[in-house]
Amino acid sequence: MKPVIALVGRPNVGKSTLFNRLTQTRDAIVADFAGLTRDRHYGNGRQGRYEFIVIDTGGFEPDAGSGIFKEMAKQTRQAVAESDVVIFVLDAREGLSAQDHDIANELRRLGKPCVLAANKAEGMKDNARLAEFYELGFGEVHGVSAAHGQGIRGLVELALDPLALPEPDDEDEEEVNKPIKLAVAGRPNVGKSTLINTWLGEERLVAFDLPGTTRDAISVPFERNGQRFELIDTAGLRRKGKVFEAIEKFSVVKTLQAIESANVVLLLIDATEGVTDQDAHIAGYILESGRAVVIAINKWDAVDSYQREQIQRQIETRLAFLKFASLHFISATRRQGLGPLWQAIAQAHKSATRKMSTPVLTRLLLEAVQFQAPKKSGMFRPKMRYAHQGGMNPPVIVIHGNSLEHVTEAYRRFLEGRFRKEFDLVGTPLRIEFKTSHNPYADKEG
Repeated sequence: MKPVIALVGRPNVGKSTLFNRLTQTRDAIVADFAGLTRDRHYGNGRQGRYEFIVIDTGGFEPDAGSGIFKEMAKQTRQAVAESDVVIFVLDAREGLSAQDHDIANELRRLGKPCVLAANKAEGMKDNARLAEFYELGFGEVHGVSAAHGQGIRGLVELALDPLALPEPDDEDEEEVNKPIKLAVAGRPNVGKSTLINTWLGEERLVAFDLPGTTRDAISVPFERNGQRFELIDTAGLRRKGKVFEAIEKFSVVKTLQAIESANVVLLLIDATEGVTDQDAHIAGYILESGRAVVIAINKWDAVDSYQREQIQRQIETRLAFLKFASLHFISATRRQGLGPLWQAIAQAHKSATRKMSTPVLTRLLLEAVQFQAPKKSGMFRPKMRYAHQGGMNPPVIVIHGNSLEHVTEAYRRFLEGRFRKEFDLVGTPLRIEFKTSHNPYADKEG
């Protein structure tokens, strides 16, 4: 699973700027817990060979007694608990403060690996300005500028190197006997635990999470009609005596890591609340991760015809980017619609691991070009020569030719539609990559 980095520090030291730099975006997955005045923000980061999840927190005041600052401190402690390593962000221009000492003492008490990042250090050639931060007792101080991107790569390497991360696995997607990894993702109280318990049955013996592993998603082996599954539960199933107790304690980290680990993600949405911002954020992360996805609207029996119409409109607008996913209306408590749901999960996995031969792809490409040629860009019209498969889960189609950098997004969608129809790709993203042959005369003046 991807490691987790928490950004911690007092207010206005540049944590959010560093978050945006690490995630290379201004978008964030936000934990919209009711009653919280300052949320944790989650994003997906990558630096070189490292991929990780990063958490942005509010200004940390460990000794805050009440009000907004107490809630922010509570949020920060939760972020530290979820993380593998903490980046303690300091202000290089303002220097060391008493509040920095308080935060350092709290981080020592929490016991997570910690790296010091002195932000706003652009133009500081004299490292003596950073020397005072060594008082905090965390070792090396790394001068960075989140706003200008200086020192960021070295900071990430410093943070993640001690974790001894394994090299990415080259998974063999062709192994037909491997179980399908299915993650059930969604906001709190949408019915994830109810659905999983319905699938498993009360008497089924399953594996449970142990103390100290609450941040990890729970894998539950499951078999249906001869097909083996590995359910990756983000709800947190525990056992109380002989009865399953559903703990709907929401962890964004659990959800993001479960999505990364899965072959197929079941996105569960509560019909009584409609499609929320949180649902859209999770859906966006699923798409970004390239996972096959099935959408299920739970508690469909609890809404009237007007609400049903509103939900369908929300899906069309807020989840338009997942229009390739099949949509199902279910009731976990009444066991309604669960049969077709399993069929859709199997179809999504089959589509995500579909083999597409080079001759067929090339034929489809040339037929598409003959039917509708790409638009000219200036004096040049993109010339497409052949296509081949570049990966699975998600399927990747690589198209070779000349001037392909001028292919429009509309034409990319046109090609995607042709490929999807031919190979019956339902429930999986499809990525199309263009590779242009180098023109040896392109750089020479005429």
